[in-house]
Amino acid sequence: MTLSQQILWGSIYLGVCFLIEIILLTWCVLTLRRFLEKWESSSAILATAGPIGIALVFIVFTHTVQVWIWAIVWVLGDVLPDWNTALYFSLVTFTTLGYGDIVLGEGLRIFGAFASVTGLLAFGLSTAFLVALMTRVFQEKFFS
Repeated sequence: MTLSQQILWGSIYLGVCFLIEIILLTWCVLTLRRFLEKWESSSAILATAGPIGIALVFIVFTHTVQVWIWAIVWVLGDVLPDWNTALYFSLVTFTTLGYGDIVLGEGLRIFGAFASVTGLLAFGLSTAFLVALMTRVFQEKFFS
């Protein structure tokens, strides 16, 4: 892939991942609203831990979907030989851990870096979401 192709395709897959994250976090908010109405009169532990637990399930699912998207790219693009290698590479790249035992060729290095950027930004967005949720839950339950 040329440099411009790597940037173009990397940006497209990054955008798809963020669209998925935004949709799933929005779904999480809608789900939380339904449960919070039911939990208003319940114990403080359930009303506090419940929303955080639901949000964590959505976040883990969201990140898993994104890792799979990148694994699909590696396998269908004949970049990596099998699903095990592709998932492993996607996960260590997405988390920016990058062991270095699997390395992309020179023609895909920039494209592969987009998987790292996707993970970095996804973790940032998820962290901001959790902080906002926890701030609201704790203020409503303990400081109002």
